[in-house]
This record gives sequence, structure tokens and C-alpha cells, in this order.
Amino acid sequence: MFNFKTFIALTLTTIFAVSLIHSTSAYAEEPDNRIAASQMININTADAATIASALKGVGLKKAQAIVKYREEFGPFHNVEELIEVKGIGKSILERNKSLVTVK
Repeated sequence: MFNFKTFIALTLTTIFAVSLIHSTSAYAEEPDNRIAASQMININTADAATIASALKGVGLKKAQAIVKYREEFGPFHNVEELIEVKGIGKSILERNKSLVTVK
């Protein structure tokens, strides 16, 4: 026999559970990418150790390549210019775009 109260209770419980799971997973998948301007790395002034410790996928060798490029060609005019540095590709640039400035 069909029990309408049980059906409503199960439906509401399912909706609540799905909403809770969705909101929790959405929150976990979306990191807070807001970085204060004071925390951004100025690749025109930072040393290799600072660059390496702050940027994702950039170790000391790549950070040294960034500094060397800057010394050879002058200051970076925009963040996208990092692609010109050997070892820095589009994926590394995209991961770090919000962390870098060229003030």
C-alpha cells in the first residue's frame, strides 16, 4: 500500500541530502583564488628563492631562469611574457597568473 507521508519524507530527505552533497563538493572544488596585492610576487624585483617558494610548479632552476631572463632582456612588461622563459609554459603561467605582478 502506498503511504503518502513516507513518500514525502523520503523525497524531502533525498533533496536535502543531494543539496548538501552538491554544496559541499562545489565548495571543495573551488579554492579561494583571491590574493592580496601585497602577497603577489613581483617578478621584476623578486629573487629566485622567493619566486620558487611562491609559484606553483616553479622550482629553483625555473626561478633562476626567470631572473636570468629579466637580467638579459630587462623587466617584464606583462605577466604573459613569462612564456618566453625556458621551462615556463602555458600551464605554469595559468596556474600562477593570479600570483604574479610586474609593477
